[in-house]
Amino acid sequence: MSMTALPMERAFMLIESGPVILVTTRENGRNNVMTISWHMVMDFTPKFALTTGPWNDSFHALTHTKECVLAIPTIDLAEKAVGIGDCSGKDTDKFKRFQLTPLPAASVKAPLISECLACIECRVTDYWETHGILVLEGLRAWIDRERKERRTFHANGDGTFVIDGNSRNLRALMQDKIPPGVL
Repeated sequence: MSMTALPMERAFMLIESGPVILVTTRENGRNNVMTISWHMVMDFTPKFALTTGPWNDSFHALTHTKECVLAIPTIDLAEKAVGIGDCSGKDTDKFKRFQLTPLPAASVKAPLISECLACIECRVTDYWETHGILVLEGLRAWIDRERKERRTFHANGDGTFVIDGNSRNLRALMQDKIPPGVL
């Protein structure tokens, strides 16, 4: 085996987290959406974390309204997700520009996105300023069970993406079995 050095600023690409998600907010009667790939599940309650900061227009809404929706796009929305992440909500109505359909949420003012596979309504419970980490409590979850496309996509951090493919069921090996049909 032959290992070569990898610059530390690229090390994150080796363990990039879950799928690209869209985060919606609503502040002063205006919907906004941003693309995030740096996020994680913190526990099963469910609690999530995502990384952003004051450079991002959605950050202001997240820290002031303390609520959002995590929307999970599938591969057919990949180009839109990249476009959403490449412009600012300060001067762009992203829902209009990217032809996204906002749906009312049940527990927060931020909208669900009709075109996404699933959405999770969240409340911001903490902000770790030193690391730019927002901690979110999941309030309600929604899934479009009739949606044919279910493959999500993951950012490698260099402009390339990995698309989910085949799954392997290893539930029989787990003590606490996850019931079929949960997702």
